[in-house]
Amino acid sequence: MTFEQGYPATLATEQFSRLIKQSTAGELAELMSGDRRRVILDEVFRRMPQVFRSDRAGELRAVVHWHIGDRPDGGADRYELTIADGGCSVSGQPDRPPQLTLSIGAVDFLRMATGNTRAVVLAMTGRLRSSGDLALAARMPRLLDPPRV
Repeated sequence: MTFEQGYPATLATEQFSRLIKQSTAGELAELMSGDRRRVILDEVFRRMPQVFRSDRAGELRAVVHWHIGDRPDGGADRYELTIADGGCSVSGQPDRPPQLTLSIGAVDFLRMATGNTRAVVLAMTGRLRSSGDLALAARMPRLLDPPRV
């Protein structure tokens, strides 16, 4: 299966994760510099509530901004994840002050969001940057549990 055979919305989460795993960094970089970048990011963020671990969130209330870099114009796509009442919601239009901002390149984000690399490894190598509530940053990998393929 290739990206040309279907947009992410037509793929099961496990299929999409496997496709990311089988792709080279160059292939993913090309994909994320093309016209389907926003569609792919929107779909990954749309699925975040499905992999959110409410059993691990407890009473947590937080707003997290994601900055996904490597856009062809040099900018970043921005998303907002709101955690409250044991659940999470996502917006492609951040409008609330964040407790935490996470910045990451597009290829690393795809790999992390699909369970193909670990956030802690990206943070330790400087490829996932955090600003704001660092205790929340340390907790985030336990709150989002993508499939491992």
